[in-house]
Amino acid sequence: MRPFLTRRRARRGLGATDVLSYLYLALGVLIMFGPVLWLVLSSFKTQAALVSFPPTLLPYAQDTVTLPGYDAPLPLFEVQAEDGPRRLAQLRRVGLEAQMVDPADPAEVIRVPIGERRALERLHLAWENYLEPLQRFNFLTYLRNSVVVTVSATLITLLINSMAAFALSKYRFRGRNAIFLVIIATLMVPISVILVPVYLVITEIGWVNNLWGVIIPGAATPTGVFLLRQYMLTIPDELLDSGRIDGASEWRLYWQVVLPLAAPALAVLAIFSVMWRWNDFLWPLIVLNRSELFTLQLGLNAFQGELQIQWHYVLAMTVLTLLPITLVFALLQRFITTGIATTGIK
Repeated sequence: MRPFLTRRRARRGLGATDVLSYLYLALGVLIMFGPVLWLVLSSFKTQAALVSFPPTLLPYAQDTVTLPGYDAPLPLFEVQAEDGPRRLAQLRRVGLEAQMVDPADPAEVIRVPIGERRALERLHLAWENYLEPLQRFNFLTYLRNSVVVTVSATLITLLINSMAAFALSKYRFRGRNAIFLVIIATLMVPISVILVPVYLVITEIGWVNNLWGVIIPGAATPTGVFLLRQYMLTIPDELLDSGRIDGASEWRLYWQVVLPLAAPALAVLAIFSVMWRWNDFLWPLIVLNRSELFTLQLGLNAFQGELQIQWHYVLAMTVLTLLPITLVFALLQRFITTGIATTGIK
């Protein structure tokens, strides 16, 4: 890794091209991963720390001290005194004045204007942001529904799109190009135009409040057909002719010859499909009304009340929803470059 990260074009030292390249790459990393880093760190902040000003990157919390005679820990503040700064614990606040005590001598109550104190903070990871939603909400139920919808929809998408791409790339029939153009043209149709007709069809079938109503409508995608067709065009037709001479059926050619060779493109489509279905919010919101059928995206919406949004829970659960997508991408990322770079090369 060290030779790779420190390589340069200039023979001696860093040239202008090297400096500009590293600045460009550093800016790209900051833009791409900066929001993710902020999300992860903010998910460990308390609700008070999220609304504090000025905001901080690391999760800090009010430092406290436990004193005898008090049920809850008292917040610590730094107060400027004549003999130097002092650490005092606040008992209560009355208007513009705070009643405070010295932890070493809690018997004496000291009255301090609130403008003359400074809150003492310490690094604190609020693990309760992750633990409490698992106890108070049906997070595991939402997770199971999302996994079922995503896995089922991805498998059906790969099957339907690969069959359509196989027919459009390896069979010659009248109207083949016209059918392909019609499929591609559906990309220009906004989703808002077809929401009502598709919902009426789902209602007639009886799939409202049913996970099949979320899985089936988006099973066939024009993007998937285009990606797989362009990749399958690179597979030599002589392989299929050789299989037919050996007595292989068309289904066997599709299953045992074409699909294994199209594995990189299938992996790319699988990543796209998982991202589409896992992050889908609008269509499940329309079809599903029962909370026990909610996906994770709808479950996150449950943390939003009428008067207050529990952002510390929302951020923590958002991090958990990102983990499956990250794992899928990590497992299949080696196919992305191959699948996209070779698409359309005959």
